[in-house]
Amino acid sequence: MRNISELRLDIVSGDWVVIATGRGKRPHDFGKKRGDHWWKRQKKSCPFEKLLPEALYVSLKNGDIHKPTHKNVSFLKRDWFLQIVPNKFPAFGRGVCAVRRRAGPYFWEEGVGFHDVVVTRSHEQSLALMSKDEVEMVIRAYRDRYIQLKDDDCVEYVSIFHNHGPEAGASIAHPHSQIISIPVIPPDVGRSIKGSADFFRKHKKCVHCLMIEHELEDGIRVIYEDEKFIAFVPYASRTAFEVRIFPKEHLPTFGSIHNSEITYLARAVKTVLGKLYKGLNNPSYNFFIHTSPVVHTATFQHYHWHLEILPKTAIWAGFELSTGIDISTIAPEKAAAFLRKQ
Repeated sequence: MRNISELRLDIVSGDWVVIATGRGKRPHDFGKKRGDHWWKRQKKSCPFEKLLPEALYVSLKNGDIHKPTHKNVSFLKRDWFLQIVPNKFPAFGRGVCAVRRRAGPYFWEEGVGFHDVVVTRSHEQSLALMSKDEVEMVIRAYRDRYIQLKDDDCVEYVSIFHNHGPEAGASIAHPHSQIISIPVIPPDVGRSIKGSADFFRKHKKCVHCLMIEHELEDGIRVIYEDEKFIAFVPYASRTAFEVRIFPKEHLPTFGSIHNSEITYLARAVKTVLGKLYKGLNNPSYNFFIHTSPVVHTATFQHYHWHLEILPKTAIWAGFELSTGIDISTIAPEKAAAFLRKQ
């Protein structure tokens, strides 16, 4: 039996592409034009309005964490705040990993891995509107599930991301994040790691640490800072109002973050998303964590994990698609000045 997806290798670029035919079963109800209040229309039929029987991890409103059992499920149904569940329409699933197959001149592997959904309870309350403690519980769930997945023999990378709003690809309005564990290193992450490694070999220093030092000294693009984290609009922003959040301490792996540091990261994330919510009138956005691969971690000590937020302020058109060069329509310095005031 074929897996629910295939990883196909582009033999020109060397990039992997996912052919997720299993997701063809996904309902199309959410693909229609939604308008400003699409989340209200979805609430009656929302699949995330209750604790699901397949939940793998549950965080209660008081922050306590439980694994559901038949003995505690009634209690959890009443007091749950967050649940992690397997995606009903996964892009990756179980199978035989690391076996490359040929198809004429091409190569493919089974799309082996895990695809989870991190769901918070309120249908209307996005991350920007949550309390700092609630955002902290979300980030702690990311970290805890990362640690659970990283040692699986078929996992090379754990991708953690959040889509907010229809323009960002959120087919279900109810706030949720996704964690996908895959058997290859993603192309974009691979390029970031290669750039970091090349810089380290040449200068004997982390390129991201250098960026942080300069942004702190210059200050013009910084929109948030505390003793543990910094958020700034990148000098070479790919899209208007892009923001990146870095730990000040050099750490290659997101999974190594401690509970005390999660508290600071939650404050940074809530602050930045709140500024975007207020300043750009609740825009659609994607955010994701770039971290080192879970295999051979000693090889990636030059890397510096971080979180990237990309508001959907424009659509890629012919130039961007044909060249891979992004166009941002506002200077990062002006974007940062605007966000600092929010």
